[in-house]
Amino acid sequence: MAGKLLLEVVTPEKLLLSQEVDEVIAPGSEGEFGVLPGHCHFLSTLKIGELRYRSGNNTGYMSVLWGFAEVTPTKVTILAEIAEKAEEIDIERAQAAVEKAEARLRAGTISSELKEAQISLEKARLRKKIAERARRGGHA
Repeated sequence: MAGKLLLEVVTPEKLLLSQEVDEVIAPGSEGEFGVLPGHCHFLSTLKIGELRYRSGNNTGYMSVLWGFAEVTPTKVTILAEIAEKAEEIDIERAQAAVEKAEARLRAGTISSELKEAQISLEKARLRKKIAERARRGGHA
């Protein structure tokens, strides 16, 4: 596996991805970080965001909703509360979720409802963006 990284994405339900890749870009809680083969060891928490991974000329996209990343020189392990491959996201359902979350945000009156609606909107927009990328092509 010289010159490659093993990327594994795990949710509480299953191993979602196990693939050799050239590069990983993950949504760290302190900002995006990139990993190439030979990277130093580190751990990071993850926020809601896009996980990108490249193998040759192909780039894959996933939505990741919270979790942890463990990086070694030869492997990146993503332990996510929720993760979805771009090609598995239904764009129409994602758009409907965006509209529903926007309506909840407009209707929210107490701060806990507003915060929940903001998180729902962020998740829905992320899923829609990633699904649209997959539809245009370029996913692994």
